[in-house]
Amino acid sequence: MALILGIETSCDETAAAVVRDGFEVLSNSVASQIAKHAAHGGVVPELAAREHLTALTPVLEGALREADVTLRDIDAIAVTQGPGLIPALLVGLSFAKGLAMGNRIPYVGVNHFIGHIYGAFLDEANRELEDSANYPLLALVVSGGHTSLVLIDEHGRASALGSTIDDAAGEALDKGAKLLGLGYPGGPIMQKTAEGGDPHRFEFPRPLTGAAGKPLAPENRYNFSFSGIKTALLYHVKNHAGADGTLPVELLKDTAASYQEAVVDVLVRKTLAAAKAMGAKMIVAAGGVACNGVLRERLEQLVPRGVKLRLAARKYCTDNAAMIGGLGYHYWKKGTFSPLDIDSYARLPRITQIPFLD
Repeated sequence: MALILGIETSCDETAAAVVRDGFEVLSNSVASQIAKHAAHGGVVPELAAREHLTALTPVLEGALREADVTLRDIDAIAVTQGPGLIPALLVGLSFAKGLAMGNRIPYVGVNHFIGHIYGAFLDEANRELEDSANYPLLALVVSGGHTSLVLIDEHGRASALGSTIDDAAGEALDKGAKLLGLGYPGGPIMQKTAEGGDPHRFEFPRPLTGAAGKPLAPENRYNFSFSGIKTALLYHVKNHAGADGTLPVELLKDTAASYQEAVVDVLVRKTLAAAKAMGAKMIVAAGGVACNGVLRERLEQLVPRGVKLRLAARKYCTDNAAMIGGLGYHYWKKGTFSPLDIDSYARLPRITQIPFLD
């Protein structure tokens, strides 16, 4: 039995968790900074870092208390090394290094993006991860910073089929909500505003799908682009706004629903096309945008016969430390740990191997 302490500070969530044997989540403590960043309409990296400094110790104490363990019981520490906001990442990474040195516990820096994929298999879903019949597996990782399709075989070999060439889907939803004056964070507010609206009243573009009648370049077959959708919304608001610069109430719901539909439609189209072409046996949806009810419902409706669908539990979609601690277990099992001089990184590196399967 191994107990792994996970620490996550890649953006604006301060999180700590204790995970047993890679799958059993004993605690998952999260401190949100939404109220702090709402006034700015988005995450301010320096402010996020200061908030992490304040929150890390009480969040850690809460996670240990909930799991009914102490640091003496912890076998290893796993901390998000990247990708993410450098100021925020450095706080968590430095904190983990201090804990490791002070308590003589090995630690490892892990990839936040891979953690999101792993998070879909926490708790009772671990059997699916270990079943070779579920491979090749196609992972849709969709959040404020990432929109990517990754194909994974049973030996952990991974290939990135496509990613966004400009904005991520979560960013498009956040900025769309800002254009509509809905507030922050945009994704959940956009979904709530769209409820009861007509998703087909307004036709927003579906970039890189060939829907506009332009031939789709082969290299963009599984790539995403959401900047054009945002631009279309900007002009839509300008064309339909009242004297106060905002949309009339009777148009707001339909606009939110139509905009959300365009984002979801692109995500689902690309995912299903890739799954068919690659012979995927399972589709996994993870990351913050995987919380979106319309996306989850659409995938459930359209997943091809014979292909399994694994939707990450909503509590493991948004940034959390359980996925980091769970992923860290696989490094502990192999005795692979990080030196104390590792640094954080902002951008997603090329992924060729998934550590929980190799």
